[in-house]
Amino acid sequence: MKIIHLPFCFYPDPMGGTEIYVEALARELTKQNITNIIAAPAAKNQSYTYNQIQIRRFAISSQVKHLKEIYGEGDQLGSIEFGKILDEEKPDLIHLHAFTRGVSLRIVRLAKSRGIPVIFTYHTPTVSCQRGTLLQWGNQVCNGQIELNKCTACTLQALAINQNIAQIVANLPPIIGQTLSKANLSGGIWTALQMRELVNCRSQAFQSLMGEVDHIIAVCNWVKDILIINQIPDEKITVIRQGLCQDISEDFVESSNHTNNQPLRLVYFGRLDPTKGVEILIQSLLSKPQLHATLDIYGISQSSSTNSYEKQIQNLVQSDPRINFKPPVSAAQVVQTMKEYDLLAVPSQWLETGPMVVLEAFAAAIPVIGSNLGGIAELVQDHVNGILVEASSIKAWADELEQLCRHRDKLDQLKRGISPPQMMKLVAEKMNILYSNILF
Repeated sequence: MKIIHLPFCFYPDPMGGTEIYVEALARELTKQNITNIIAAPAAKNQSYTYNQIQIRRFAISSQVKHLKEIYGEGDQLGSIEFGKILDEEKPDLIHLHAFTRGVSLRIVRLAKSRGIPVIFTYHTPTVSCQRGTLLQWGNQVCNGQIELNKCTACTLQALAINQNIAQIVANLPPIIGQTLSKANLSGGIWTALQMRELVNCRSQAFQSLMGEVDHIIAVCNWVKDILIINQIPDEKITVIRQGLCQDISEDFVESSNHTNNQPLRLVYFGRLDPTKGVEILIQSLLSKPQLHATLDIYGISQSSSTNSYEKQIQNLVQSDPRINFKPPVSAAQVVQTMKEYDLLAVPSQWLETGPMVVLEAFAAAIPVIGSNLGGIAELVQDHVNGILVEASSIKAWADELEQLCRHRDKLDQLKRGISPPQMMKLVAEKMNILYSNILF
């Protein structure tokens, strides 16, 4: 059996949780006698090997000629170049791990035209939510149902347009957006005025994708709920939770002990991006300057916009010696590094499907303090193996941290509630069964 996996990007590009997951899945599937290739969009065609996995990069257009390339069927050049990979590799099955301009509906249709089955894994809210967070107006959890006017207004408000004006624009006659789209006008007011048409285009592309793929993997329960509310048949969806990507010893080793006279050692691992909420965590510490705690931030910047955000939060903490920025560590070192801390902080401001870092914390036997949202709330049992906090409330975060500083025995109680996480080996076994059922 030969499988081609398609994530959003891949090494040497900065890799996020999805890409780390895809590599680990491919590695475990290889041990089960499956041939795996990872293909991802890039500026130019390339072939190379990474960690003994064959990588194929296919070129996509350097410029977007029409906004519907982003919101609709996807990049034409990318599908042409990926078609060449299909013809060379002749895979048995395609497994999509993204839904973007490069990993698009065009690619699904290309595979299906060659009689190749396609599986899709829903990894992030960007798959079905144009705002990308599944937080309506940025501050309340959305039920995920795609409704054209609601989604258009919410998307516009995310672009810094006043909520009342956003709702007015969302209710403009459709002919306005359709006319501007045909005229291929974009940027500023022109994009805003045709947002309803663009959101409609994206919604149709999403529904087509869900209808045309052979099966869909939901990595947590809230993803399945959103798919079902958008009329995706239950029998087409399988929940397969993420597994720990790193190879660790079979023994479940506890993290290093703390003493009451030491500061509470907090750690953050992840992207430096507003959706990850690290500034909420920082502000909570800054609001309590006497709090006997430290925070080490192992952050990753993946774009120029996140570089700007990184500078912003670095300026925020420059006067507080309790908060330190650390250089990123490799994925293989994360679990071992975590063992030097008392608590992992996951202050995400959007609905995570994992995140993987929670599994890594449990592998390191340290509890988690995280936002009471999405996948975090599915993995963390409040006051059993971690603490769940109102996501955007600086006060709530500060109060919980203060309580943990005052009552250190609580950490020992939380540690005793931790169980070893599911390993990627088990995920690969479940995936192998699913592949076989589709193919045979």
